[in-house]
Amino acid sequence: MKLTILGYWGAYPSAAAATSGYLLESAGAKILLDCGSGVLAQLQHHIALEELDALVLSHYHADHLADVFCLQYATMILMQLGKRKKPLRIYAPQAVRECYRRMEYGAYCEARPIADGLSLEIAGLRFSFVRTRHPVPCLAMRIASASGVLVYTADTAWDQRLLAHCKRADLLVAEASLYDEQYGQVEGHLTAGEAGKLAALADAQKLVLTHLPHYGDHQRLLQQAACHYQGTSELARTGAVYDLAQR
Repeated sequence: MKLTILGYWGAYPSAAAATSGYLLESAGAKILLDCGSGVLAQLQHHIALEELDALVLSHYHADHLADVFCLQYATMILMQLGKRKKPLRIYAPQAVRECYRRMEYGAYCEARPIADGLSLEIAGLRFSFVRTRHPVPCLAMRIASASGVLVYTADTAWDQRLLAHCKRADLLVAEASLYDEQYGQVEGHLTAGEAGKLAALADAQKLVLTHLPHYGDHQRLLQQAACHYQGTSELARTGAVYDLAQR
């Protein structure tokens, strides 16, 4: 199981970069986790769009789904040209029904519901979901394969349920939207220190900080996480690859 960072910014992308988006590959399967602004362009540096098997969305904030609608257009065109043979499956939270219905796109994209507590297989990988503490319904993802366990927190404030979801992850991709001194100032997001605490209490093997702010010194985020977590940690960066088979 291999994860490639396509986008890591919170709220909006920087020049030539993207907000939340991650390419997950395993045994021939290619799955996109979130599809924020700029992600579709970054994805094509790694695979052709017709190779994508599925998209899994954590929630419906724009920095996590802005490129979904362009992806739907692309899927339609690729199927009409004969380059893609089957519809794209889009797994998305059913809790917001109006948004969920928009994931359907004619004969080209099929919406599949995901929800808190659900566990299912997607392209040979075992996904399980837990709702996070965020202003809108949002799902963290735990993804298991023979090569290890990946956890993606998506957007969340501190939550004990999330801690249980992260237990003994080989790779924990955790949001770090805030510096420690901003604790309590923004609803529904973790500080870097909380991300480090989450990794430590969950006994995660490796921590990657993502959903980063557009201000301040990001090295301070790493330092604040390291106050709690003594394992390997790093900042997400465009194009970074994590291979769980090479732990």
